[in-house]
Amino acid sequence: MSAVGEVSAGAATAVSGAAPAIATTGLTKRFRGGQLAVDDLGLVVPRGAVYGFLGPNGSGKTTTIRMLLGLVHPTQGGHQLLGVPMPNGSADVLPKVGSLVEGPAFYPQLSGRANLARIDAADRTADPFTAEERITAALERVGLIAARKKHYRAYSLGMKQRLAIAASLLQPRELIILDEPTNGLDPQGTREVRGLIREIATGGVTVLVSSHLLAEVEQICSHVGVMRTGRLVFQGTLEELRARGVARIEVRTTEVERAAEMFGKLGLADVRTSAGEVSAQLADQAPERICRELVYADIPVAGLSTPNPNLEDLFVGLTGEGFDVDG
Repeated sequence: MSAVGEVSAGAATAVSGAAPAIATTGLTKRFRGGQLAVDDLGLVVPRGAVYGFLGPNGSGKTTTIRMLLGLVHPTQGGHQLLGVPMPNGSADVLPKVGSLVEGPAFYPQLSGRANLARIDAADRTADPFTAEERITAALERVGLIAARKKHYRAYSLGMKQRLAIAASLLQPRELIILDEPTNGLDPQGTREVRGLIREIATGGVTVLVSSHLLAEVEQICSHVGVMRTGRLVFQGTLEELRARGVARIEVRTTEVERAAEMFGKLGLADVRTSAGEVSAQLADQAPERICRELVYADIPVAGLSTPNPNLEDLFVGLTGEGFDVDG
């Protein structure tokens, strides 16, 4: 599977024949103090994908996003959005890109609708004659039409995030970039935003979601890129990421110690025991053979499974740090 900076053929194009929605070549950012925030980044986000851009806090995700949107100039390297080289193509491409970077900023004394109207009026590419229709459509899409007249300061955190996403949907978009869209939200707000991201993606829009939460990836993303101290250490599909893990076998039994001993005799590595369960690396052995040997040894088998490799363990191995698992 993919090594650092490589992209598999399957990950390169989610929409056959289309140029990637995002492609970077050697993208690097070193700040004046000498800090290397992003190092030789080779990111490829396929068209139509929901791409989870993952890494611990401080790994370079937000700096990368700010470079993609032209908010920060790279030290070296370049990138394309929607197949167009940047920054030369900014005037043509950026109107097709919606974004939420480092949290929403709105006028607290204005209603949700009034805030969107101000944002739309400031957009030189927006048609003022269709503003009312587009604002209403954006509010409906994020589920805020009933709260359109409520002051922004009275919005919950989840509603504020959804309003920010609505602002990115005032115009037709081909690419949406969201930086930590569920950061600070309660479980209900998190579910709302996840559902919205899924809904946006069903329309063929490419979505890049920056996050440090594994739940984001497992529940909404088709592809993933993992950052570590400014470098991209993996990118590909979720299935390709799981394929990097070591398959395990888990057996539920009342004879844990005897089952663990049998695992050792069968040459299984990394044998672990807990209350009523024993597990080990499966390697190239067939689960059916292991089950048969246990039964022949008169070791009761109440259940047997070969679970997918644990994503948390894979991420820790890639980054050297733990991730927040809960969403």
